[in-house]
Amino acid sequence: MSDHTPAEWQAVDRYLVETLVGQDAALDAAVADQRSAGMPDIEVAPTGGKLLHVLARAIGARRVLEIGTLGGYSTIWLARALPADSPTAGVVTIEAESLHAAVARASIDRAGMGDRVEILVGRAAEILPTLAGSEPFDLVFIDADKESNTIYLDWAARLGRPGALIVVDNVVRSGRVADADDDTPQVVGVRAGLAMLRDDERFEATALQTLDAKGWDGIAVAVLTDAAGS
Repeated sequence: MSDHTPAEWQAVDRYLVETLVGQDAALDAAVADQRSAGMPDIEVAPTGGKLLHVLARAIGARRVLEIGTLGGYSTIWLARALPADSPTAGVVTIEAESLHAAVARASIDRAGMGDRVEILVGRAAEILPTLAGSEPFDLVFIDADKESNTIYLDWAARLGRPGALIVVDNVVRSGRVADADDDTPQVVGVRAGLAMLRDDERFEATALQTLDAKGWDGIAVAVLTDAAGS
């Protein structure tokens, strides 16, 4: 089997986006504002955003926790997936940078999702404990600093209901996750998170490689078992 070129998989990604995602003025504006603000180009790809939306709808999610808001692109996808009778601020999203949070808030409001989203500004490791005792989450999306993945996974298990879905982004890192000689902090953090998903009885998990507008990466997907919540 011959190797496929980046041009080929990029063409496939464009085809899938055109066929199944399409153009969306609010989402396009969110990305444009993120770029204008000088924020990093690290939001999920269009197909990844649609996947989050479909997963949230598939499980009937009413409460969603997002760790890593950035410019609000994935937040809008998740908020749109909530049922009409979901609680106010059904999406709780955490962003460490106040500038990012301000850009995200404007984009989320413009998309008509303002009443569905609460943005908490600060370090997630410090904010997550303050959510203990609140209504459990049905879906948790982790897309923040990879060095803290084990912290975020532990809190996802504590704050999610049994059966909740956990999605962790950027777990392949262009193949670096499998390079034993790569000991950079982000890769080490990703490996630690994957090992936790394997070994911790609160999770049942798998992972998939992805090729999309963001290049070669992947996601881990887990369901919380009955051992979670403690």
